[in-house]
Amino acid sequence: MRRYWLAVVSRDHVQRGVELGIAQVNHGKRAPVERMSAGDGFVYYSPRTGMREGEPIKAFTALGSIDDRPVWQAEDQGGCFRPWRRAVTYDPTARQTPIDDLRGDLDLTSTPNWGIVLRRGLVELTAHDFEVISRAMVGE
Repeated sequence: MRRYWLAVVSRDHVQRGVELGIAQVNHGKRAPVERMSAGDGFVYYSPRTGMREGEPIKAFTALGSIDDRPVWQAEDQGGCFRPWRRAVTYDPTARQTPIDDLRGDLDLTSTPNWGIVLRRGLVELTAHDFEVISRAMVGE
């Protein structure tokens, strides 16, 4: 069964992930990326341009599908940080889309305090929400 995932990551890190064709979430923890399966839909939401600083953007920033490759741990990144990753095929036509443009149409934002859910870093979306976000990002 296909599932749909929303990861919360700064836009700077999203852009790096798109360049590398990978998903990395929750500061490189293994468990979240292991929950994903080949063919699952994947979207990044970025509250800001930078991880701890930068301008607020509150937008969906990348859209893709999880590839049929196992989870792997990256090589040493200049220290002891070795994040776990999944391969992703990103849609090159997807464009940044503010969440406020879609809030009235999403299950995710239909409850009070919905923003607290995003603090988990990785959230499973409904098929409906993934479709709404996908259509907005690629203009279909």
